[in-house]
Parts: sequence; C-alpha cells; structure tokens
Amino acid sequence: MAVRKTKQGAQHHIHLAEGDVGRYVLLPGDPGRCEKIAAYFDEPKFTAQNREYVTYTGKLLGQKVSVTSTGIGCPSTAIAVEELIAIGADTFIRVGTSGGIQPGTKVGEVAIVTGAIRDEGTTLHYMPVEFPAVADLDVVLALKEGAIRAGIPYRLGITQSKDSFYGEIEPERMPMADHLKNRWKAWVDGGAVCSEMEASALFIISSIHRKRASGVMLMAGSADTQPKTDAEIEEFSKLFDINRAISTAIEGLKVLIENDLR
Repeated sequence: MAVRKTKQGAQHHIHLAEGDVGRYVLLPGDPGRCEKIAAYFDEPKFTAQNREYVTYTGKLLGQKVSVTSTGIGCPSTAIAVEELIAIGADTFIRVGTSGGIQPGTKVGEVAIVTGAIRDEGTTLHYMPVEFPAVADLDVVLALKEGAIRAGIPYRLGITQSKDSFYGEIEPERMPMADHLKNRWKAWVDGGAVCSEMEASALFIISSIHRKRASGVMLMAGSADTQPKTDAEIEEFSKLFDINRAISTAIEGLKVLIENDLR
C-alpha cells in the first residue's frame, strides 16, 4: 500500500514504522487517553507523537498490543487506520464516548457497536453510500464477553457516525434544524444505540482491507435520562468514567487474543 513516509521511513502522520505497533490496536479519539489505556498493558512504552496521533505499545497475555489516538472525526481516523494497516496492524477496537440514542439509556452503560450509520462525508471517498459499515463479528462477541467479565452494563447495536457534534446536541439553533431532528427521530425509531464521530470510517476501511474492527463507547445517557438535581449530577460524574469503556475493551481484547491463540 502506497502511503507517504517520512525521510526516516515512518508513516507520514502517525510517525510509526513496521514493528512499532502490535497487530491489535485500541483507538481512542483523545490523545490524553492513550497513557490511561496503556496503563492496562504489561510493559507499556511511549512510542510516538505527532499532531493528534499519540501511540503507546505494550503487551497483553504476552502478545504485542498498542493504543493510538485518532483525533476527532472520520477524516483523522481514516488517516490513522490507513497508516496503521500499512505497518501491520489488523485488529482495531474503537474506545471512546458517545451520546445515547434509545430512550432509557443510563449514563455509564457502554455501547458495543455492530455497525455504523454513515452520516459523514469521509467514507464516500471509499465506497458508495449503499455499502454498509459493519463491525467484525468476532470482535463484537469478544467485547460482549469483555463487558460481562468487567461487570459493565452494555447495549449491542448500531452507532450514528456524524460530522457535526453541535448538530447533534443543539440542533434547534441550526438552519437545518427540522432536517436534523427528523433524521434523529429516524435513528431512534430504527434502533440505533449511540452517536459518535469515528466508527464508520474505521469499519469501511477495515472492510476494504479485510481487517477486523469494532468499538466500545461509554454512553452519556439519553435525552430523557439527563441529570437535573445536584445528586443526579454527582452520580452522573461518577458513572461517566472512561475507564468503564477501557476496562471493557481490555477484557474484550484478552478474549480475542485467547481465541486467536487457540
């Protein structure tokens, strides 16, 4: 695969070369979460940093694993995934936060993503809109088992991958308000479980390159379960803890490694 490299032979954006990462890579959006995720590894080591891309590499169950941040949105995620594939990664787990879509979703639940609504522009440069953004079944089932092992309540389902954060949370102030609200109603009625900004690019690119991917997203609850009282706000702060998604991803990755080693 012809991806631009630096003069030192590393990938142009992530500044990593073959051997710097394991085949298994966790993908948070926030660079600040990489060190937190790497703390769950054995022998974690800082590997590289450039722009929004921070990488640590370590081991789980004796196997080489990595974490690389993607930044916000599908464009920067696509770059990270393309370049990670170019240097040998083949299994990806998106680890992030999201808004809950289904009524009754409680803060602290995690979404284990089976597919993505392609409500963004990046993947149209890869495949026609009719082509589905689907997660790998083995990774999904491993993450489901990971949530059970970690004791984290979960929902399996489809995510909405969007381009506009404020278009989701403040649609009423957008010139396209009616359009946005009607589409959101469709996602609710269709059974989508969460809304975030990266999964569809990960799934489409992984599909094209025959790689494996899924995602686990911490949910901030749905519109009808948002905190109102001081006690509810305090409880929200306790439960909206990214470690809930991280521990699910780590346990799920262990399950996947165990299965791969059989």
